[in-house]
Amino acid sequence: MPHYASVILGAGAAGLMCAAHAAARGGRVLVIDHAKAAGEKIRISGGGRCNFTNLHAGPENFISANPHFAKSALARYTQWDFIDLVARHGIAYHEKTLGQLFCDTSAKDIVRMLLDELTAAGAHLLLQTSAAQIDKRDSGFAVTLSTGAQITCDTLVVATGGKSIPKMGATGFGYQLAAQFGHAVTETRPGLVPLTFGADVMDGLKPLAGVATPARVSCGMTRFDEALLFTHRGLSGPAILQISSYWREGQMIEVDLLPGQDGFALLRDRRATAGRKNAATVLGELLPARLAAYLAERIGLTGNLADYSDEKLTQVAQALHRWTLRPSGSEGYRTAEVTLGGVDTDTLNARTMESKSVPGLYFIGEVVDVTGWLGGYNFQWAWSSGWAAGTAIAARGERGPG
Repeated sequence: MPHYASVILGAGAAGLMCAAHAAARGGRVLVIDHAKAAGEKIRISGGGRCNFTNLHAGPENFISANPHFAKSALARYTQWDFIDLVARHGIAYHEKTLGQLFCDTSAKDIVRMLLDELTAAGAHLLLQTSAAQIDKRDSGFAVTLSTGAQITCDTLVVATGGKSIPKMGATGFGYQLAAQFGHAVTETRPGLVPLTFGADVMDGLKPLAGVATPARVSCGMTRFDEALLFTHRGLSGPAILQISSYWREGQMIEVDLLPGQDGFALLRDRRATAGRKNAATVLGELLPARLAAYLAERIGLTGNLADYSDEKLTQVAQALHRWTLRPSGSEGYRTAEVTLGGVDTDTLNARTMESKSVPGLYFIGEVVDVTGWLGGYNFQWAWSSGWAAGTAIAARGERGPG
């Protein structure tokens, strides 16, 4: 029966990163994945360019029941460490907005880099194969593969991701394994996902599909200033995806369509310089035409701007700055970029990602209750947590018997 120092379940970002470091000291490492190719989520991310990290990545950019858990891994393997790795492999990249780093050519460059690192370290990759059964032994684990073959290992790493994008094969398998070995799993739900609305709202919003505009979107005390996009199903765009991770069913969201501006001052100045213009026309000079027309009807803008008192202008400005909406739900895991929640961090060692109760069992990446913002943060968590587990495994100095 083949024996490995470590078996890693999942050939995604975290699993591949972990494998290269776990095998760095000669340990026999095997990565298995049910997919036909490794790193499929990496390949499709960022419009095919892979937003592989963020210049501003830090613990404050992550959501978890324990906001301190991610600090150790993020501090010991930073965005700068991964950027150095990218540079060593000669991959050209560029910064977009808000510190987001993308490949110049293709996300496949990142996948190729990780596979090259894995190969150089001597780790092995087995695709189109899954773990049918896993049993704990006195020393290590026994894994029965979907092929019927059986293998054993000293350490087992769960890097199976979350439930997001099931059409790519995402499942809750990692959470099932956690439960099997006595680990609590916090509530899981779709994150970084478009929000949907009832027919009463959508009847008005559907004609706006395709319109994008800068906005500040808030939910409770959390807010994001990014683009908002109207769709046939509701609202999307970076600002909505970000706030979706904080929104809970039944809550309102608030949209400021003039972020960083003083709507009253803008309208008052226009009244002084273009008072003869129709109020709806002036609104069209501040916002995309279709959106302005919708809001003009909703607010009830009629007549010339010169006819509007300061009190009326204040009311219009408030409607633009504090447009409140109650989503009916989200598009769910089908389009969610990540899964919120996961393996309870109280059950894991923050430095090594190892289980506190099952020696040799590790959980890394999205399967853990650590979720990043949109913009490369979730990849950074994959790199950092994968590195933390991989280096810890390598440090154990365990090798399989050939």
